[in-house]
Amino acid sequence: MLTEDGKHLYVSYDEYHNLIEKLALKIHQSGWQFDTILCLARGGMRPGDILSRVFDKPLAIMSTSSYRAHSGTQQGHLDIARYITTPQGEIAGRVLLVDDLADTGHTLSAVIDLLKNNYKPIIEMRSAVIWTKGVSAFKPDYSVEYLPTNPWIHQPFEGYDSTSPEQLKAKWTV
Repeated sequence: MLTEDGKHLYVSYDEYHNLIEKLALKIHQSGWQFDTILCLARGGMRPGDILSRVFDKPLAIMSTSSYRAHSGTQQGHLDIARYITTPQGEIAGRVLLVDDLADTGHTLSAVIDLLKNNYKPIIEMRSAVIWTKGVSAFKPDYSVEYLPTNPWIHQPFEGYDSTSPEQLKAKWTV
């Protein structure tokens, strides 16, 4: 649900999963065939997992991080992992790069540049996200929702960013 002022978008689990299914349909309807899904951790892990299951393709993971401060609400320096975790040797062929959103577009652009320059076995790459913000300098190949007002997206699992093991113990201890 988008707030009246357009500054916040609140997404339920059901809405989140429906958007991932719509993303899968867009990719399928394009007719593009790919060999591997590479998700960017953390935001791309849930969409990447579901897409991997729907398309029956191996899921590779590359860790990136820029939203760490203030419970993940403030963007900082972009860190990109040196290695890709993949179940089948080295990532190669046609790769679908998946993240949750194109915010500024900096992460997706940086990762694509890194992959193009350092992973020669990749012969083609396309990108897929759930949301693309109006301020994004990067245009993904596949996106479900365009957000011209650039709202902060409150994803359903973000409550865990400020949850501690002690809080869970208090919740589940009888």
